[in-house]
Amino acid sequence: MEAPKGVEINAEAGNMEATCRTELRLESKDGEIKLDAAKIKLPRLPHGSYTPTGTRQKVFEICVCANGRLFLSQAGTGSTCQINTSVCL
Repeated sequence: MEAPKGVEINAEAGNMEATCRTELRLESKDGEIKLDAAKIKLPRLPHGSYTPTGTRQKVFEICVCANGRLFLSQAGTGSTCQINTSVCL
């Protein structure tokens, strides 16, 4: 779809799906991309391998690699993102 001033897709009742075999890309040249929902799920997001001493908690932080790849890391008292870089390769 192309339009000189914008395109709107609206599903008043029900779901909207976009499916593809390889890569789905959302790009905004001058603005922003908003994900506005009560829940945003990323079920296949890889987990880092940080294991703090003491009790294991169920709190994670989302980390971003230099190449843009995202991964989860178990939260500590400070950021734990830099601990697992194997996900970023």
